[in-house]
Amino acid sequence: MAQGDLAKVGRTPLLGLGGVGLRPNIYDLAIFILIAAAFVAMAYGAGEVTAPVARLTVAPVTLDPANLPGYALRTTLRMFAAIGASLIFTFVVATLAAKSRKAELVIVPALDILQSVPVLGFLTFTVVFFLRLFPDSELGAECAAVFAIFTSQAWNMAFSFYQSLRTVPADLDEVSRHFQLSPWLKFWRLEAPFAAPGLIWNTMMSMSGGWFFVVASEAITVGDTTVKLPGIGSWLATAIDAKDIGAVVLAVATMAVVILAYDQLLFRPIVAWADKFRFEQTAAQQRPRSWVYELWRRGHVVRRITLVTSWIGRTVSLLPIPLTQPPRRVVVAPRTGRGSDILWRLVILAVVAYALWRIVLFTEASLGWGDLLTALEMGLLTLLRVVVLISIASAIWVPVGVWIGLRPWAATRFQPLAQFLAAFPANVLFPMAVVLIVSLHLDPNIWLSPLMVLGTQWYILFNVIAGASAFPTDLREASTLFRLRTWQWWRKVILPGILPYYVTGALTASGGSWNASIVAEVASWGDTKLKAAGLGSYIADATEAADYPRVVLGIVVMSVMVVACNRLVWRPLYRLAERRFRLA
Repeated sequence: MAQGDLAKVGRTPLLGLGGVGLRPNIYDLAIFILIAAAFVAMAYGAGEVTAPVARLTVAPVTLDPANLPGYALRTTLRMFAAIGASLIFTFVVATLAAKSRKAELVIVPALDILQSVPVLGFLTFTVVFFLRLFPDSELGAECAAVFAIFTSQAWNMAFSFYQSLRTVPADLDEVSRHFQLSPWLKFWRLEAPFAAPGLIWNTMMSMSGGWFFVVASEAITVGDTTVKLPGIGSWLATAIDAKDIGAVVLAVATMAVVILAYDQLLFRPIVAWADKFRFEQTAAQQRPRSWVYELWRRGHVVRRITLVTSWIGRTVSLLPIPLTQPPRRVVVAPRTGRGSDILWRLVILAVVAYALWRIVLFTEASLGWGDLLTALEMGLLTLLRVVVLISIASAIWVPVGVWIGLRPWAATRFQPLAQFLAAFPANVLFPMAVVLIVSLHLDPNIWLSPLMVLGTQWYILFNVIAGASAFPTDLREASTLFRLRTWQWWRKVILPGILPYYVTGALTASGGSWNASIVAEVASWGDTKLKAAGLGSYIADATEAADYPRVVLGIVVMSVMVVACNRLVWRPLYRLAERRFRLA
């Protein structure tokens, strides 16, 4: 993204496209077929979710292969509904956190806490609400499932966007002030394009990460409430209970087809389109490519539609409304600003204290200090697993991610594979782990631990790929001219360049590992069930027994530990990345 692009913010007349008329061509037809197929799929899904809830009992999930395509479609629609909600959440909440100091004091700690709350924790307190909200329709169960998937996607995307907005190059920010861009134009012309590469890769990671919890979100069991929605997750849960290896393999193969389809039809075109937003003064020699993106560019009608849409957006951005007007220079006295910050912090502390007091009142009736000590002991065991696993994953995937990100051809080839590995539900491997641990007489406390990081290690890989892909070509060429040695290049060039992205990935991976402990510290295959001592198994057992005080206690302990880790480790690294390694 060159600095001169910011100057093109005025009115652009609706001109022709080099003589291209409105007569559709073969490329328009192909795009129309793809769009029509998407609308048909959405219409089918909308019709299914409004069916009576009693149908879930009359026609339960079966392992008939003829039903698997329909199950795959419904799961995919849930995933995209959740990713759409996550994008809206990201643009609103992350932007507020990056723009407002007072909002940041609330939002960033809240995101720390929310990403540490396990999916089962959300389901425990929301599934009954959604079922009562739509008592006679499957829509209640669908909302519960989509919300559960949303909770496994949104926090990673919000952290990525927040980090990118906080590290916008200072010279580009100065150029935007020179042109007196309104907040609306500055956001869409500078900040959102700069953040686009990282957000897109994290959206792909969140989409893939949602598959990890698809079993828990579609096969919901909270106390006496059991709901199995038609989908791949419910299929897998049924196949695992029945010990049907063939059905498990068939579900994994279907997942592979679905992931390849939406990678080719959606994510790869977006990656190719967003490559123009890279911050660099020297053009890269290799660019990501997509056959769908090429179809779009060659179509006559779709290019006209794109031009009209762009013109409408520019016209709206220049309307005389407050959001689109250049900001006025307002001088605030330092004492006033400091006083308001102190008052705001006091309000936040009061709200937190009140919430803690309510939690204590809820739990003290049935729990004592011994239960708290037990939860803390279990939390320390899970913390040890998380630290060891994130360290190992970083040592493996940072070099791999840099290698892939610096080579567009490699990113194009490995992107579907990485998405499939990230989307591959570790739950499928749990039965194999159970069989091996039992047959070899291994310690579950040690050998169930790697299952925690199977689905979360990819946050590190995807963020490092995004950072290396966005690394300016001119800086790479400068490091080549100076003939830096391998270790110097890593220490002086690439590691500082990708540090903001790595911190985002490692922070989310650590939070995801805590979340994954709920399903990784308890593994089963049929009637055989293994447990590893830890906070995840503690919360899972309490959830299964509908012991809400212990569920709340486990979630609170997990949240406190995650927030403490973030404040002591990841936030200082964030500040270091913003202060010393910001592209400017």
